[in-house]
Amino acid sequence: MWLAITALILAGVVLIIVEVVFIPGTTVVGILGLVFTVIGIVVSYGEFGPEGGSYVLSGTGLFLAAALYYSFRKGAWKKFSLKTSIDSRVNEGANADLKVGTEGVAVSALRPMGTAEFEGKMVEVKTSGDYLAAGTAVKVVHIQPNDILVEPIT
Repeated sequence: MWLAITALILAGVVLIIVEVVFIPGTTVVGILGLVFTVIGIVVSYGEFGPEGGSYVLSGTGLFLAAALYYSFRKGAWKKFSLKTSIDSRVNEGANADLKVGTEGVAVSALRPMGTAEFEGKMVEVKTSGDYLAAGTAVKVVHIQPNDILVEPIT
């Protein structure tokens, strides 16, 4: 029976660590970890009595605290973390070639944002709120640093 108790508590602590380190917030993983740990402790009280259950409870608390400390302080999870960052921007450099009045074609549906092609270049554009189907002829009406506003050519 001690093997089942140990397995429940170990699985619970591992799920709690996964919850805290990898998927922060209250999710099913953290709740399952808490449930497994509590079940293991409750079963240990029933199996070993109040004194033995208290030892298991204390040991579980210390083990969980040590595991959390090791996870955060020693950088044990750094090899799993993303170390790169995206530092590019939408339409970076695309605004230099475009001028107000440039005509192109919507490659994707503009709802109100989407992709359009101007002089062979794909550019992220937006409308003033209209929904345009893919293939609609559009022209540039306003250019800002991160926004290119288009309207359909009628």
